[in-house]
Amino acid sequence: QVQLVESGGGLVQAGGSLRLSCTASRRTLSTYLMGWFRQAPGKEREFVSAINRSGRSTSYIDSVKGRFTISRDNAKNTMYLQMNNLEPEDTAVYYCAACSSCLLSGSYRRPEDYGYWGQGTQVTVSS
Repeated sequence: QVQLVESGGGLVQAGGSLRLSCTASRRTLSTYLMGWFRQAPGKEREFVSAINRSGRSTSYIDSVKGRFTISRDNAKNTMYLQMNNLEPEDTAVYYCAACSSCLLSGSYRRPEDYGYWGQGTQVTVSS
């Protein structure tokens, strides 16, 4: 089974940028649809973005469209989330997740759609 490790979180001022990485081991990342989720204190885990296996198709929640960009490099077994113009409301633990059966034409926005998760990385945006 695939193992996922996130990195790149940190503390940034509003308007700043961060790039998160999610590196896979034990399995080839290219066989999975990949997603980013986030969870703020006291809130449920929330879908942020997803990318199909080839990297040609992506999906975002409305609140991050135009600010976040998801991408993947299957040769490096790594997925990324470039986050620009960060807002305090983006503060959360960010998780990457892998789904072996998901398609962007089907169900992929629910946490239960994903079978594999990273440990999470904290993103804190100060106002």
